[in-house]
Amino acid sequence: MAAAAAVYFGVRHLTSGESERAVRDANRLTALERALGVDWEVSLQRAAFHVPLLPTVANWIYIYGHWPFIIVVLTWLVIWHRPVFLRARNAMLISGAIGIVVYATYPVAPPRLARTGLVDTVTQRSNSYRVLQPAGFTDEYAAMPSLHAGWNLIVSLAMIAATRSALLRIFAVAATLAMDMAVLVTANHYVLDVVAGLALTGGLWLVVGPKPPRPRHRQRRRRQPRAPAPRDGGLRRRLTAARGG
Repeated sequence: MAAAAAVYFGVRHLTSGESERAVRDANRLTALERALGVDWEVSLQRAAFHVPLLPTVANWIYIYGHWPFIIVVLTWLVIWHRPVFLRARNAMLISGAIGIVVYATYPVAPPRLARTGLVDTVTQRSNSYRVLQPAGFTDEYAAMPSLHAGWNLIVSLAMIAATRSALLRIFAVAATLAMDMAVLVTANHYVLDVVAGLALTGGLWLVVGPKPPRPRHRQRRRRQPRAPAPRDGGLRRRLTAARGG
């Protein structure tokens, strides 16, 4: 974990002065979204502002629905469902490593920093997130892919794999869908960021899954050879019949 943290902060240092490049990459990403017809970030935030308390709820989900949620679920898994925990841990570590490579080579400014006119609702309407994760400890140009959405997906899949409770499974699905909405409404990610994060982590969840059990070959029962009938069986029967007569 210490090595991973060192790499992350090293990447942050490399990209901290790449604001213009990160904005250009963000513009290319939004141009691709327009071509695909999925540039929904502005319309989603504007619609959210017309619903009382929805931006605040999105902030709460973005802040408290990520690390606190992940830590609680992973603690539960490591105690009661260790095989599922190991699968989730591996998927998170591998996706994190891939994400760091992408962040270093393709820095993308999030919508709130890309001069799109979107509002940084987390900063303007809440102080909790900047206290929990100060700007000096986060890579502001790590928008693509969204591991905020992706890691929530891994944890939700782990919950579904570890429990048979319908309520917990519904909660797991709702948690990841809510985070997908929150990262867009708060102007922290683009639609394609979310799609890439979900595709990366979901694919890794399948790849690092448990290996199928080896088929057990049925042991053929060896037929026990029948004991040969005594050769003098007929003679004994005749003697017994003669005595009885």
